[in-house]
Amino acid sequence: MTVITILLLAAAAWSQTKVKPKATCAGLPDYSHLRAALQSVVKLGQQKTTGLGNQRWGAIVNRDGVVCSVAFSGESRADQWPGSRVIAAEKANTANALSTPQFALATGNLFAAAQPGQSLYGLIATAPPNGDAAYAGDPTNFGQSNDPLVGKVIGGIVVFGGGLALYDSARQLLGGLGVSGDTACSDHVVAWKMRHALNLDGVPAGVAPNASDNLIFDIQNGTSASGYGHPPCKGGIASDEVIKKLPESDPLGHKR
Repeated sequence: MTVITILLLAAAAWSQTKVKPKATCAGLPDYSHLRAALQSVVKLGQQKTTGLGNQRWGAIVNRDGVVCSVAFSGESRADQWPGSRVIAAEKANTANALSTPQFALATGNLFAAAQPGQSLYGLIATAPPNGDAAYAGDPTNFGQSNDPLVGKVIGGIVVFGGGLALYDSARQLLGGLGVSGDTACSDHVVAWKMRHALNLDGVPAGVAPNASDNLIFDIQNGTSASGYGHPPCKGGIASDEVIKKLPESDPLGHKR
């Protein structure tokens, strides 16, 4: 047996036994609970969710960035922006990947620092999405309990609203939630209300007032006073006032 043959056989054996990520999703909502929470918030209407009033995609990842569940709020997958399925998963990944057990960062808290000339410029290119996971599988399963994203690491970095880290009542960081399908500000509103309804908002600390990971609207002339600012969103019903009141309307777990 030649050396080349031995190497080829070894490579084949490794490819069959290599470790694959496992979706350990203990403590996180399964498909049915994710879809129910997403639908219940979207049904609150534009006055409470703001934006354009669109249907949404929602996704949850565990602490390792493995997708646990993907769902949509409409009757069929065609009722939402098709591109928002992967964006929701990337938002979930971002919030989880850049939050710690002691400190939460929403995707929208990263906007200002990721702009040209700022400290995190280029952040969105540092961890590209897993294309093999994002665009593989049977589209008829998208948004179902057997969505092809489930059980895979999605990757990707998003620096606008709609992604939040998930903490249980003991403030243990379990993963991330992503919502997409409307304006970035409106997606943040829906994600916040979903997280509250799921009782996974035991946020220990954050950059916004009330030690939260809420959006901060402090960008003036292109500069964020806090360094964590997010621009207001145009289109549909304005989100600014609703977002500012989220810690009161849907208080974080440690504020209940």
